Amino acid sequence: MMTFRKSAERGYADHGWLKSFHSFSFADYYDPEHMGFGNLRVINEDRIAAGRGFGTHGHQNMEIISYVLSGELAHKDSMGNVKGIPPGDVQRMSAGTGVQHSEFNHADGKTTHFLQIWIEPNVKGIAPGYEQKTIPDSEKRGRLRLVAAPAHDTAAAGANGAVALHADAKMYAGLFDDDESAVLALDPKRKTYVHLVSGQLEVNGRVLQAGDAAALQSEGELQLKGGKAAEVLVFDLAP
Repeated sequence: MMTFRKSAERGYADHGWLKSFHSFSFADYYDPEHMGFGNLRVINEDRIAAGRGFGTHGHQNMEIISYVLSGELAHKDSMGNVKGIPPGDVQRMSAGTGVQHSEFNHADGKTTHFLQIWIEPNVKGIAPGYEQKTIPDSEKRGRLRLVAAPAHDTAAAGANGAVALHADAKMYAGLFDDDESAVLALDPKRKTYVHLVSGQLEVNGRVLQAGDAAALQSEGELQLKGGKAAEVLVFDLAP
């Protein structure tokens, strides 16, 4: 079974300095039909105005991924990390027992456009943790590149250069144009979520536009083709 959601159906908030689309219920946006999918709880598409950002705030027991699309995100946290996150980097922060952090756009005259992703952990009460890795576009071109994998799966996480999640989930990223295509075998007992970041892409025979999503259950295969400047994220999630 495969269901689709158009970009315009997402929740939306305009705070002036922050414009944000919510794939699932978040903050003032509440939709009982879209509280999450499997253990995927949040995909927020955020645009932060120059010189603005999220002040220091806290999280607990959540795996948080930042995926920057354009501009740069400045990160600072209570673990002592002070980092810049450019496009192409994948950042993972494990909130665990509790962490304080801030996120800012310090660039002059440039908007920071990024995805904030929350995945529910499969273990709680761990020490907070941080990881950031660069994934070149060349490794995502015409294929699905594993960019986040369960920490216990060292073969997937370590050997493939993916950030390690304390969650039963994997995240892939891919870039597709023209005749480039990819096929991913799925476990029908698990859930799969496809979020089209940009461009146009055919997903199992259905054409998606930027911001659209497909949720798959009881499916054995994911087919991606017909890309036009497409960037896509694919999540393999707990049943």
